Amino acid sequence: MKIINKFYPHALVVLGFILVSLIYFYPVLQGKQIFQSDIAQYTGMAKEQNDFRAVENAEPYWTNSAFGGMPTYQLGANYPNDFVGKIDDVLRFLPRPADYLFLYFLGFYGLLLVLKTDPLKAFIGAIAFGFSTYLIIILGVGHNAKAHAIAYMPLVIAGFILVFQKKYVWGGLLTMFAVALEINANHFQMTYYLLIFLLILSGYYAFDFIKNKEYKPLLISIGTLTVAGIFAIGANAGNLLATSEYAKYSIRDKSELTFNPDGSKNETTAAMTTDYITEYSYGIAESLNLIAPRIFGGSSHENVGTDSRMYEFMLEKGVPASQAQDFVSGMPTYWGDQPIVSAPAYIGAVVFFLAVLALFIDERKIKYVFLTGALFTLVLSWGKNFSLLTNFFIEYVPMYDKFRAVSSIQVILELCFPVLAVMGLQSFFKAKDEPKLQQKALVQTGVFGLGVIAILVIAKGFFHFTGASDQYFLESYGPEFVDALKEDRMTMYYADLLRSGFLIVITFVILWMFIKNKFSQRTTLIVVGIVMIFDLFFVDKKYVSAKDFVSPVQIAAPFQETPADSQILKDTSIYRVFDLQGQLQGRSSYFHKTIGGYSAVRPRRMQQLYDYQIAKNNLEILNMLNVKYVIQVDKEGSQIPTQNPDANGNAWFVSAVKLVNKPDDVMKALNTLDTKKVAVFNVHEHESKFQNARLKKAFDTTGTIKVVTYKPNYIKYKSENEKDGLAVFSEMYYKNGWNAYIDGKLTDHFPVDYVLRAMEIPGGKHTIEFKFEPQVIKTGGTITLISSIGMLLLLAGGIYFEKFYRKGSQSDNGDKK
Repeated sequence: MKIINKFYPHALVVLGFILVSLIYFYPVLQGKQIFQSDIAQYTGMAKEQNDFRAVENAEPYWTNSAFGGMPTYQLGANYPNDFVGKIDDVLRFLPRPADYLFLYFLGFYGLLLVLKTDPLKAFIGAIAFGFSTYLIIILGVGHNAKAHAIAYMPLVIAGFILVFQKKYVWGGLLTMFAVALEINANHFQMTYYLLIFLLILSGYYAFDFIKNKEYKPLLISIGTLTVAGIFAIGANAGNLLATSEYAKYSIRDKSELTFNPDGSKNETTAAMTTDYITEYSYGIAESLNLIAPRIFGGSSHENVGTDSRMYEFMLEKGVPASQAQDFVSGMPTYWGDQPIVSAPAYIGAVVFFLAVLALFIDERKIKYVFLTGALFTLVLSWGKNFSLLTNFFIEYVPMYDKFRAVSSIQVILELCFPVLAVMGLQSFFKAKDEPKLQQKALVQTGVFGLGVIAILVIAKGFFHFTGASDQYFLESYGPEFVDALKEDRMTMYYADLLRSGFLIVITFVILWMFIKNKFSQRTTLIVVGIVMIFDLFFVDKKYVSAKDFVSPVQIAAPFQETPADSQILKDTSIYRVFDLQGQLQGRSSYFHKTIGGYSAVRPRRMQQLYDYQIAKNNLEILNMLNVKYVIQVDKEGSQIPTQNPDANGNAWFVSAVKLVNKPDDVMKALNTLDTKKVAVFNVHEHESKFQNARLKKAFDTTGTIKVVTYKPNYIKYKSENEKDGLAVFSEMYYKNGWNAYIDGKLTDHFPVDYVLRAMEIPGGKHTIEFKFEPQVIKTGGTITLISSIGMLLLLAGGIYFEKFYRKGSQSDNGDKK
């Protein structure tokens, strides 16, 4: 009975999380699925991979449908012995995206329990965290991996806190499994940002241990966390090792070229350019939309409604009411510093108010850890708007330069503020016997909160309400259109400040009524919770709602075949397609093998070929990539497939090899190279089994070589030539996995033309095979299996120790006494 009473409240809470998740995303109960733009692009990229799985019942680990060919390590590849993934599948049992919302709630609830919060307060806090607008928006656009990683962040933090509180067994076990799940979510940028916060948290506890001269507990804590981390990393070895291996060849690693596409010197030492990393930088003043959602216009596609100045303007210009209503449903009201925004990163006015209350009334020093984490990541999110700190991190902090969209580090702030809010509520109620303390803290919080709102109302004249896209609208629609747009922005500014001010007043009054014994604690908590949650709920619904759900058929097939696609697909040979209008999108990959695609970790060298050659109309590069069709758009916007008669084909024999000494020389040689006759080879790039001198001779080009079998991970050719020849294959060279065989014998092949493969073919008739056999997958799978078994053994040992050994020891000590 005691066990039932102990777990009954938590069971109710979990049931509540399930209900709230399903109610918010209720169309999933009707069999509908949310349309996520990023997932639609991913579906295009992964189609070849998924089709291969369905037919071969195996994992290809390579796709030829994007960027000429690339590993699928970050395209949803399944890794062997993924025990942690199975646990994650169990936790995500709800239909998507309700599953991620449920994970938000569950993870944050666990953190609040570790912070000694009772179930009801923890339930309310978890809902507030999950409904933080940014966390809902990323579900709407399809940043599933990001949402996945964010959901497990609170549990990792909870595990660390338990360990530092000297609860080594339970803390270590929670940390081990939480970190394993966090890594398995496969969004390393979010995990990296979490690590920054964990360093702040660990620094706080380490300082406390050292100050109190508790060196042994500090060492035990470090040791416990180290062991937990090793096993968690090991359980994800397949993904981590494969990703680490490929990352060196992706755009996330430093370029080998010492010059830029325009010929200027490449002086950056970062993996990506500073401009690219900081393209999405939060504006300093824009950060205030954390407490008032639309003071910077909300989103780049905002529905301003029929009571807007823009609607009136359209009617004044003679636009029919129905057309005007459609037009104002997607206005570019956002005028902040970022290129495009789907919604404001609103944490909630009530959450902000209660978080400030925690600073005045909560006596636990850990509140400063969450405050520091929030403020530090806020400053980092400013990116180029606070370049002193950002540039330091890019240049000197390991791996910081491998991630872009620095504004997304605000997820740490969006985690810290709800924690502080619950701490504020918790401490406020605990101080019920000290009404003077309650009154003082509440008044201070009210003055601060309303003071911020008042200052912003007064400061309206300092803002220009002009967006980056306004020049386009000025030229296209005239100054009156822009003036109407700015007037609507000002209306939003005032309206949302007043809205937040009203919510702060309501919260203040409710808590004041509790001090005056007008409300009970439970009533006060429930009313404040309702105000806090509905504040966020109604903002979220403006950006992600039932209208975003469609039939499962549309999700499974997000792209419709066009006449241009149909015409190209009549050609059953092996070739590539280049879509001039969509080089960085997944649509073409859904139907064709392309040199474009949609990936944040696309192959660096293919991107460079585009920037340095294709963008400059070097058609010879399209030829060597076997681009047989180019999709163009006519004046009416219709797609036109143009056939390229000069494509080199799948493989060909060249007469000579141009030997150079560095990547710069290869790229420059491509400016004028006749790729059908000559291949260019960097002699320092490949440790060849043959002498480079052998490549200086002239080769026979009279032979033939044809593709026989073409799969993502296996290609077979037949060749026939009288003398020894040098064949170039229009396939991407990737040394970590692709093996070449001539008549079944492993044979050396090497990179040419910056991205392609080449090999010597002896005279005669031969069968040539390329097989993708990545050793990293086998090695990672073995480590994953061993680590997973180790995790299970540690779990069993930990439970035994806590439930039997320690209990027995305590009983023995009691008998002795």
